[in-house]
Amino acid sequence: MASTRAPGAKKGILERLDSGEVVIGDGSFLITLEKRGYVKAGLWTPEAVVEHPNAVRQLHMEFLRAGSNVMQTFTFSASEDSMESKYFEYVEEAVWAVEVLKESGKPVAATMCIGPAGDMHGVRPGECAARLVKAGASIVGVNCRFGPRTSLKTVELMKEGLGATGLKAHLMVQSLGFHTPDCGKGGFVDLPEYPFGLEPRVATRWDIHKYAREAYNLGVRYIGGCCGFEPYHIRAIAEELAPERGFLPLASEKHGSWGSSLNMHTKPWIRARARREYWENLLPASGRPFCPSLSKPDA
Repeated sequence: MASTRAPGAKKGILERLDSGEVVIGDGSFLITLEKRGYVKAGLWTPEAVVEHPNAVRQLHMEFLRAGSNVMQTFTFSASEDSMESKYFEYVEEAVWAVEVLKESGKPVAATMCIGPAGDMHGVRPGECAARLVKAGASIVGVNCRFGPRTSLKTVELMKEGLGATGLKAHLMVQSLGFHTPDCGKGGFVDLPEYPFGLEPRVATRWDIHKYAREAYNLGVRYIGGCCGFEPYHIRAIAEELAPERGFLPLASEKHGSWGSSLNMHTKPWIRARARREYWENLLPASGRPFCPSLSKPDA
């Protein structure tokens, strides 16, 4: 399949989703820009948009080239309220936001930072989704705090909750780019490795191929990432779903499908890795023989 740009006419997000089209979101800004030296950890305020706008623009361009259809503004933690609460861990707050946003006349997408246990008051994911749709959200789902597998489980519970109440909405998922099966209810922020020791947990591009396919099979059509989700992760979503979308992202011009570019390597044992079966079945090692595979979340 040749690398091409997305075909022509602009369509609204609901028009795209109503037709069954896959919409690919963007990925990590705060954690990625902190690693690049443009954001200070702690309150994670986005002053880089003023101090280093070219750095923010560059990251947006990388996500665009990797296959993102939607670019979100880099405004997280730009208000005093969000500094205190880091918004939507409680469905009540998310519902209020949906109600206000509906007044704009624009489609509303509402995602929550929750896992399978539900919000911080114990409201289950299915009930959270139902309340958001009743408030007027056309797209519901989860973002941040949890890794790919956990996030998909939460969206599955949301889907079940909507089905049980006869409500309909498009589903959206933007997981972390880290594996977090040992998280508590608060997500990865409670892990002892947060935020400066998370690198051993980074998902491979092949993990994200699987995430994209499982999300698609679940009925999710808005698929993206959050903290730790790099441009090459977005490219993995776009490549996995290229058969459904009909084209590859521009960034695939320098990336052989499933390692196929390794066919040109001089070492025969590396050339032997130029196949999908090898990378799909690989169990990657961390290279840290004295480290545990899981952590105990802080209270």
